[in-house]
Amino acid sequence: MVKKHSGNWGGVLPRKTFKFPGNFTAAKLAWVKEQEPELFEQIDKIMLPGDFIAQRFTGQITTTPSALSEGIFWDFSENQVSQKLMQQFGFSNGIIPNLQPVFSDHGRLTKEIADELSLREGIPVTYKAGDQPNNALSLNVLEPGDVAATAGTSGVIYGVSDELTYDLQSRVNGFAHVNHQPDLTRVGILLCINGTGILNRWIRNLSGNVSYAQLNEMAATVRPGSDGLTILPFGNGAERMLNNKIVDAHLQNINLNKHTTAHLVRAAQEGIAFAFRYGLDIMRSNGMQPAVIKAGKANMFLSPVFTEAFVNATHVPVELYDCDGSVGAALGAGIGAGYYQQPSEAFQKRQPLSVVQPTQAALYDELYGAWKAELEQKLNSAPLILQEA
Repeated sequence: MVKKHSGNWGGVLPRKTFKFPGNFTAAKLAWVKEQEPELFEQIDKIMLPGDFIAQRFTGQITTTPSALSEGIFWDFSENQVSQKLMQQFGFSNGIIPNLQPVFSDHGRLTKEIADELSLREGIPVTYKAGDQPNNALSLNVLEPGDVAATAGTSGVIYGVSDELTYDLQSRVNGFAHVNHQPDLTRVGILLCINGTGILNRWIRNLSGNVSYAQLNEMAATVRPGSDGLTILPFGNGAERMLNNKIVDAHLQNINLNKHTTAHLVRAAQEGIAFAFRYGLDIMRSNGMQPAVIKAGKANMFLSPVFTEAFVNATHVPVELYDCDGSVGAALGAGIGAGYYQQPSEAFQKRQPLSVVQPTQAALYDELYGAWKAELEQKLNSAPLILQEA
């Protein structure tokens, strides 16, 4: 069931009911105002990292609806900065930079920076976006129902919707996607899992000087299910999708006479895939029903074991592409500069490297069920981190 938001995404609720987490810009700015008022009084403009880099390149300060929505400043119902939020926290409208579309002229490269970088003076900056909207653009994830995934240090599922929906438990976020317009709703629904590839790296560090490719080869020597060894990957702080609980990472059912380093590697990669399934089920409960998921062939998706576990656990095929965020930035710049008249033109010749289909969904359903039962047992005793702004 899709849950429509009946009010103002920028904040019409009393302060005590604001539920955006403390790592978003609005909450951090409220903290600075309360804890370091002298520093707050010196603020001229607030900028996300991309806005700041563009300002260093061009000398001009601009921002976008997409960037402001990532900071929880954007009121989708009014298509402007949320005045309710600004008034609630005592923020002046003057701290918001000049607002422009994502694809537009955000300034020209200054001579000083051009000389420093050995580039031509006057090159236009024509596109700015956050990491996940940009990754989605690189994969041509632009229309309702399109879904992208990344599996680096943290893991993300990012789907596009034409509805202003929200999760009743605030386990997912909604941002203005790169092609969102006042008359064309394109909201990026984002679910983030803090503990994913960081677990794979931790296992690698324990294994000595072993390459990730060698880890993947080791994992492939073990049968699905890792001979009963399971790992919960949530060792990188509180998890939004787990209602801000700190679960930590756990190794379950280890048998010292049977399990090897290869078992640890496979159990870690399967546990990460199961975390994605758990998160995707939350998105499904909020109306997101992907028929296919697109991902760059990078990070965890370089592992056949992880990819196999991902598609079988989620029951969703994965299209793997030769791209990353830098490709999205380049295509976005081309769209903003008018090289492509429509975003769709940028993807006419893009084809997936491969499509991985579920082939053992029933087996992985059983494995996921056992993993989920262990997670739920830990959730019952996990501490809660409150994140009111």
